[in-house]
Amino acid sequence: MAEHKIIMIGRQFGSGGHEIGNMLATRLDIPLYDNNLVRMAAEKLDIREETARAVDETTLNGFLRGYVISPMEYKDSIRSDEYIQPLNEQLYELQSEIIRKLSGRGPCVIVGRCADYILKGAPNCIDVFICADMEDRVRRIAARYDLSEKKAADRIKRVDRERKYYYESHTGREWGSPLSHQILLNVSRLGVDRAAGMLEMIYRG
Repeated sequence: MAEHKIIMIGRQFGSGGHEIGNMLATRLDIPLYDNNLVRMAAEKLDIREETARAVDETTLNGFLRGYVISPMEYKDSIRSDEYIQPLNEQLYELQSEIIRKLSGRGPCVIVGRCADYILKGAPNCIDVFICADMEDRVRRIAARYDLSEKKAADRIKRVDRERKYYYESHTGREWGSPLSHQILLNVSRLGVDRAAGMLEMIYRG
């Protein structure tokens, strides 16, 4: 990898991780890769983006975990007697390949998708995990999706559970642990703008 820097953001659901990533990308004038990674992978797998999004960063959903793509759905043909991985594993491997290629092109911000593990050992990588108090996360998710606080809390617990299992099953590391990440930032203590400012300062330092 060249000498350019990569910012990798892990995050609790509703913590503001995407917002921080977007602010950083704008301030630093570098690309942000988050949900667009799903679109890129879906295009390469020749499947609907909605299908890819359903298994993005999750290994928990029993039905979707067992869903596989038939060989005819690939753009590049493969032998029909080859083992076909479940869709979530195909998506993980393809996103990993895309992340490696994108990180080699130039500086960028990558949100989620085990990027810190995929790029482990690469120089000039800034690995941060964004967290926040549950009360703040509930308010953010309730407002974003027009949910009651109860439904927002349930959704947060489900998504966090999926992200935790996804991360730990692929990396062997503890999701959100100070032993797994270079930097942990609590947005409830710092605020989104200040957290982004700290990471911008680290990037430019």
